[in-house]
Amino acid sequence: MLPYQTQILGVMILYLVGLVGWGIYQGRKVKTSTDFAIAGRNLPGWAAALSERATGESSWALLGLPGLAYATGLSSIWTAIGCVTGIIVSWAVFAWRFQKEAEKYDAQTFTDYLAKKHGDKDNILRIVSSLTIVFFFFFYVGAQFIGGGKTLYTMFGLKIKWGILITALVIIPYTIFGGFQSVVYTDVIQALIMITALIIGPIAGLIYISHNPDVYAHSITAALKHSGNKYLDFISGAQTGVIIAGLSWFFGYLGGLPQLVMRFMAIKDPKNAKLGRNIGIAWTIIAYIGALTLGWIGIAIFGPNTLADREFVMPMVMLKIFHPIIAGILITGAIAAMVSTADSLLILSSTELSENILARKITDKRKKLSISRITTATLALIALIVAFWALKSKELSKFVFDIVGYAWAGVGGTFSAVMLPTLFWKRFNRIAAILTILTGLIFTVVWVYTGMDKILTSRIMTFVVSLTVAIISALIFSDKKAQNN
Repeated sequence: MLPYQTQILGVMILYLVGLVGWGIYQGRKVKTSTDFAIAGRNLPGWAAALSERATGESSWALLGLPGLAYATGLSSIWTAIGCVTGIIVSWAVFAWRFQKEAEKYDAQTFTDYLAKKHGDKDNILRIVSSLTIVFFFFFYVGAQFIGGGKTLYTMFGLKIKWGILITALVIIPYTIFGGFQSVVYTDVIQALIMITALIIGPIAGLIYISHNPDVYAHSITAALKHSGNKYLDFISGAQTGVIIAGLSWFFGYLGGLPQLVMRFMAIKDPKNAKLGRNIGIAWTIIAYIGALTLGWIGIAIFGPNTLADREFVMPMVMLKIFHPIIAGILITGAIAAMVSTADSLLILSSTELSENILARKITDKRKKLSISRITTATLALIALIVAFWALKSKELSKFVFDIVGYAWAGVGGTFSAVMLPTLFWKRFNRIAAILTILTGLIFTVVWVYTGMDKILTSRIMTFVVSLTVAIISALIFSDKKAQNN
C-alpha cells in the first residue's frame, strides 16, 4: 500500500469508528417501535433536510455526477436540471403536506400512511405496497454493500469480499440498535462531509488549474473547447434522448421515493418543515454545482478519456490538489454517501416489513421494538449473503444490479403516480392505488427487459403509464369497502 493510501485509510477508519459510535449514542433515545421506525415524528427541520439529502444522493453526488460531467461535458447539465428541479418541487410542494398527513393519520411508515388514508381494511394495499418496496430496496442494500467493497478495492487494493464485510459491519450495528433515529443523525454528519467536499474541492480545483502549468487546460472553458464539440454540446448539439433522459429523474421526486418521504413524515411541525425546505434546497443547488464543476476540473487536469473509471474523477482530483490527509477526509464523503443510502434503505425495508406485516397487530411496545430489530438484523444478513453470492455468480450479480436499475422507475415512478392523486384528488381510492402499483411494477420490468428502455427511459414511461392507470381506475372503480379520507 502506498504512503498516501495509508494516510487516507487511517482517516477513513477514524471516521467510520466515530460514525458507528455516534449512531449507537443516538440509538439510546429509541424506546418504542415508533421511535425506531420514524424517530417519534419529532425530527428538527435541519436534521430531516440533511438526512434526506444524504440519503437521496447516495454516491451519486460525489462519484456519479462528477463522472458524468467528466465523460460528457456540458450535456451533463440536463441530468442536474432534472434532479435539482425534482428536489426543489419535492421540498416546496410535498414536504409540509407529508408532515401534516403523517401527523393526521398517525402514520408510522410510507405504506402505513397509504393504507390509513385509503381505509385499507383488508390490508391488500398494505401488503402489496410493503412487499414491493422491500423487494426492490432489499436488493438495493446488497448492491450498496457491493459498491462499498468495490470502492475500497479501487482505493486501497483491499479484496472486494473484505470491503463488503467492512461496509456491512459499519452499517448494521447502529441501524439495528437505533433504527431511524440513528440513521438520520449519522446521515447528518455524512451530509455535512459531502457538502464540504463539494464546496472546498471545486474552489481549490479552480485555483489549482489556473496556477499549475502541468495540466491539460488552465480553465474549464479551455478544457471543454480542447476536448472537442461533444463536450460543448448543450442545446443545439445535444441529442433529444440525452435531454429527455436527464430530465426524467424529475418524476421520481413527486412523492414516489419512500426513503425520502419518510424524512418529511418525521418532521415535528410545520415551522420545521419550512426550515427543512430552505436547507434542503440550498444544499442541493450548491452540491450539484460543485459536483458538475469537479467533473469539468477533472477534464482540465487529466484531459478527456484518460481515467480508467470516470466515476473516480472526484477522488483523483482531490488527491491531485490536496495533501493526502485532507484528500482522505474529503474522499470519505463518497463512502459516507454510500453508507447513508445503505442504512436508510435497510431501515426502510425492515420497518415496512415489521410494522405493516409481521408486527402490525402486536400492541406491546417492547415486543414490537424487538421484532423491528430482529427484522432489521435478518434483512441485513440476507442482503450480505446476497452480496457475497453475487460476487461468485455473474447471473445473480446482473440480477441484483438490474433490480437496482429498476428501482427509480419501478418504485419512484410508480409511487409518484400513487401519491399525487392520493394527496390532491379525493376520488382516488384503495382499488386504484393497488392497480397502479401492480401496473407500474409489471410495466417497468417488461419495458426494460424488452429493450424499450434504450429507446425511451422507463423513468418517464413508468410514471406516465402508472398515472394513466391511476386516473382511469379511479374513474371506473369505487371502493365500497373503504371510505377515502
